[in-house]
Amino acid sequence: MTVKKVLVIGAGQMGSGIAQVCAQSGYEVILNDISEEALDRGVSNIERLLSRNVEKERMTEEEKNAVLSRITKSTDLEGSAKEIDLAIEAVVENIDVKKDIFRKLDANAPEHAILASNTSSLPITDIASATNRPEKVIGMHFMNPVPVMKLVEIIRGLQTSDETYEVIADMTKKLYKTGVESKDFPGFISNRILMPMINEAIYTVYEGVASIEDVDTVMKLGMNHPMGPLTLADFIGLDTCLYIMEVLYEGFGDSKYRPCPLLRQYVQAGWYGRKSGRGFYVYE
Repeated sequence: MTVKKVLVIGAGQMGSGIAQVCAQSGYEVILNDISEEALDRGVSNIERLLSRNVEKERMTEEEKNAVLSRITKSTDLEGSAKEIDLAIEAVVENIDVKKDIFRKLDANAPEHAILASNTSSLPITDIASATNRPEKVIGMHFMNPVPVMKLVEIIRGLQTSDETYEVIADMTKKLYKTGVESKDFPGFISNRILMPMINEAIYTVYEGVASIEDVDTVMKLGMNHPMGPLTLADFIGLDTCLYIMEVLYEGFGDSKYRPCPLLRQYVQAGWYGRKSGRGFYVYE
């Protein structure tokens, strides 16, 4: 099967980034969201990033316009799904919301269409159970920011077929991304490794071992990380970090994944990181 037309559900930062890289690679893209305002913000963000590439002479004005011409906005999920080859869902990390979207996609998308989720932690097998085509359901976990980051985790649910995996692995290459295969276990690869490290960094502060700044300095200068784990947590969003840790803790039932009480307290206070103006650091 050849993918030509892609439906991206969710016009937020991840969804608009996925739509952009697909359109840049020549795919026809329908960007779907529940509101026109969200779609306008998403497309404006794409246009801003493309204009920056023109300014830096990474692409021409003509190439930028060609990319934008391949993106169509839509608020009609069912109607948009009718002539696609691939759907990539990139909405809120809520299993009920995702399963509802996949039910609608399954009912309206062509029989050959593959249904993918950009989930960072939720089980693909569970999402696939909402459809009558579990063999055609797969995870495509892009990294943020999508136009810059080269990695895509390709997650095989219990029933994902080899053919589905090969189509997505081939498309990932055409997006100029590097795909890695993961089985369907909590946190997949990236977050199963990253989030416990962030959680342990928070415990180090919580237990008074070191200051926030010193924890980040050790990991930057001692381990050559581009940013410290607490700065990274603020960038990701502390609410997202807590959610993923809870998925890991519940999924494995192992105390090593227990979320740090300080992380939970910050989230309860509304200190989510960069997006709220306060996390482990204060942002103007």
